[in-house]
Amino acid sequence: MAKSKMTVAEMIGLFLTPDAPVQVTAFDGSVFGQDQAPLHLEVKNSRAMYYITENPNDLGLARAYLQGDLDSPELLPGNPYQVLKELMGLKHFVKHPSKMELARAAAAVFSHGVRVPEPPAIEGPSLAKRLTEGIRPHTRRGDAATVSYHYDQSNDFYRLFLGSSMTYTCAVFEKEDDSLEDAQWHKLNMVLDKMHLNKGDRLLDVGCGWGSMEIAAARRGIHVIGVTLAEEQVEWAQNWIRQEGLQDLAEVRLMDYRDVPESGFDGICSIGMMEHVGYKQYPSYFKEMMDKLRPGGILLNHQITRTNSHDHKRAGGFIDRYIFPDGELASPAEIELAIQDTGFEVITQENLRQHYALTLKHWTENLQEHWGQAKPMVGEPKARLWGLYMAGARLNFELDNIQIHQFQCIKPDPETGTDTYPLRPWWDR
Repeated sequence: MAKSKMTVAEMIGLFLTPDAPVQVTAFDGSVFGQDQAPLHLEVKNSRAMYYITENPNDLGLARAYLQGDLDSPELLPGNPYQVLKELMGLKHFVKHPSKMELARAAAAVFSHGVRVPEPPAIEGPSLAKRLTEGIRPHTRRGDAATVSYHYDQSNDFYRLFLGSSMTYTCAVFEKEDDSLEDAQWHKLNMVLDKMHLNKGDRLLDVGCGWGSMEIAAARRGIHVIGVTLAEEQVEWAQNWIRQEGLQDLAEVRLMDYRDVPESGFDGICSIGMMEHVGYKQYPSYFKEMMDKLRPGGILLNHQITRTNSHDHKRAGGFIDRYIFPDGELASPAEIELAIQDTGFEVITQENLRQHYALTLKHWTENLQEHWGQAKPMVGEPKARLWGLYMAGARLNFELDNIQIHQFQCIKPDPETGTDTYPLRPWWDR
């Protein structure tokens, strides 16, 4: 940016105090901060500046990082957690430039021409574009498109960081040093226990993923139907079921949960699927679950939540374009209200926030360990994307910016009420 009257370092100085613990070196030769700073960032070209100027938020920064335009020597391959943590700490050194200073910075960038660089090739369409293509949020078509976008990646790529359980939801740890695999199987068995299911009972698993719940349930002699909208998950799950010889007990279908013709299930679990449903669809969703359960049957609803009811439900630009298009999160209170208003009795509600932070720690470390395989498998931008997403999620769980809750709910029996479960908790937490 040789023509500019303001260097990149000077622009950064508009937003950070001189003592901020970061050094930024830029393609124009300018430097902000000291060599001894704990965090070093490299702005490698002008495209990074256009990305950030166009979207001065998580979307602009993510685009620059995914393209390799913004980097750091402290970044661990596939695991940018520590760098994100250091960046989060810069909030204590933020300045608020005047409108005149902002206008001067924008003029310096655009003195080279008003450019809108193409976003990374792996970026999904905006909400506006999805609407013009007739993909409306939380309709059958919209749900199928957005779920496929996230989950129909390479199964082998997911296995690199999920491990042998192929379980893409929060594990439950008895001790911090438990292995990821032990913690995932513990979670699956805990969910089955919470639903009070026994040999011969019938289970519906909504959003079944790669089939780990089907395997866990069938090993207990439970008849289980899993449904998902991701074709690659169905293929993996069906193969796994055949390998285990559990075809008489377990089945996985490519199907919308609303199209499941069976009812009278003894239990229904929804583990990490509700983020796709949409807040306004909660009443109809829980009614669907109610209609598919027998009286006295238990629903186990496991989903990521906001920490309060004041925050916006929709995710930011980065999550919407790259991770969960149309994803929405509500607070535990809002979810429980929807459950109760449907007619369920909530037996317990459990916050597993710390467990998800630990789960994500394992996933990012696994991706880091297998980085050499991940890059050629899906390409470096997409491998970077998953590391960025998981590291950012870990940090947000640790900081209590988001949580994850399990709601254990029983469908009342019109004859006996809900006097069908033991007086005290019967499952091993």
